[in-house]
Amino acid sequence: MANDRRRPRRKREEKLYEERVVNINRVTKVVKGGRRFRFSALVVIGDKKGKVGFGTGKAQEVPDAIKKAIEDAKRNLVKVSMYGKTIPHEITGRFGAGEIFLKPAVSGTGVIAGGPVRAVIELAGYEDILSKSLGSATPINIVRATFDGLSKLRTAEQVARTRGLTVEEILN
Repeated sequence: MANDRRRPRRKREEKLYEERVVNINRVTKVVKGGRRFRFSALVVIGDKKGKVGFGTGKAQEVPDAIKKAIEDAKRNLVKVSMYGKTIPHEITGRFGAGEIFLKPAVSGTGVIAGGPVRAVIELAGYEDILSKSLGSATPINIVRATFDGLSKLRTAEQVARTRGLTVEEILN
């Protein structure tokens, strides 16, 4: 009879997004009594189908900072343009001193990107892409520059709609 009084198990929510911790940084605040340490986390989440987001979180413990960053990332999701498994055209994303050049690649090339850019591109769902980081090496600026570039991407259909033409007229 003791088994009847047990609480029902909490159902684990299904993960809609894959998460990747890009950077964890120890931040120090100097106060009268000494130093106060905190951790800041930068996390990128995505569904590998064109939705991707990033977030930052700060807390006294690393797991709490990561949890906060994931919550922030879920609030900052964006839909990105896809052309097969690559991007529709070349683009340069800028944020602060960070600059990211993204270029479409032929099928089978893979993701050629470093660190923070790779996390964003893979979680967005791109499989063939070339990238080059120019300028700042700060992870948050690189991630923001990558998002800037991806948000500027437009497909031929979107361009045709804004110009009032057909896709064939634009591509020829």
